[in-house]
Amino acid sequence: MYRFLRTPRWWGINVFVLLAIPFCVFMGTWQMGKFEDRVDSHQEAEQRPAASTLKAEPLDALLPVDKETSGRSAEARGRFGDQFLVPGRELDGRTGSYVLTMLRTDAGRSLPVVRGWLPTGAKAPVPPSGEVTVVGALQASENPGTKGVRTAGGLPEGQLGMISAAALVNVVTDDVYDAWITLADSPAGLSPVPAAAAAGTSLDAKAFQNLGYTAEWFVFAGFVIFMWFRLVRREAEANRDEALGL
Repeated sequence: MYRFLRTPRWWGINVFVLLAIPFCVFMGTWQMGKFEDRVDSHQEAEQRPAASTLKAEPLDALLPVDKETSGRSAEARGRFGDQFLVPGRELDGRTGSYVLTMLRTDAGRSLPVVRGWLPTGAKAPVPPSGEVTVVGALQASENPGTKGVRTAGGLPEGQLGMISAAALVNVVTDDVYDAWITLADSPAGLSPVPAAAAAGTSLDAKAFQNLGYTAEWFVFAGFVIFMWFRLVRREAEANRDEALGL
């Protein structure tokens, strides 16, 4: 009854099944490993001392921004220059703009400094003149996947959709640090922008997405096995009925 399993068509089906099952198991295990890595990173981040409790260090000593230095208090000295609004940013359930001012440091490079959050329709305060020292939480450059980022373009002059060196390279003349800081103490009229967790250290929707993919791959493996048995059963029943003249 099962001699059909040795036909060329069924050889192809069997080979596909034998390759598909370990592939699905491998992909499910890989996705589970990605989720476990996120959990470990989250636990490590929670066990570290709060970034705000650590002494501020010179900006250059904390670069490049990584999981260890993201959120650390960075200190830089220079003069404020160009100022931009970063619209469409939420704070405490309200929509407004970040006020981003470029600080030309003593090293000759410009550092994006978010001085605070501005309600929609309000006027941004003028940055102080002369030499200043700023202290704020160090943040990695944003990317198109960062919440609130606008990549479609079409913004008025003086506005930016993303805080990154790539977005600023065409609007400022100085070299730009591949990082930015958000001030803990904002000037009057602005609200402080809290530092975001380092990428890959929070148990957000993306982390649980890996867990969902894990389940999907194991379901795929089970489905392949189920369909193989179903096809074998249907073929055997068809051969039996043919032998009985049905």
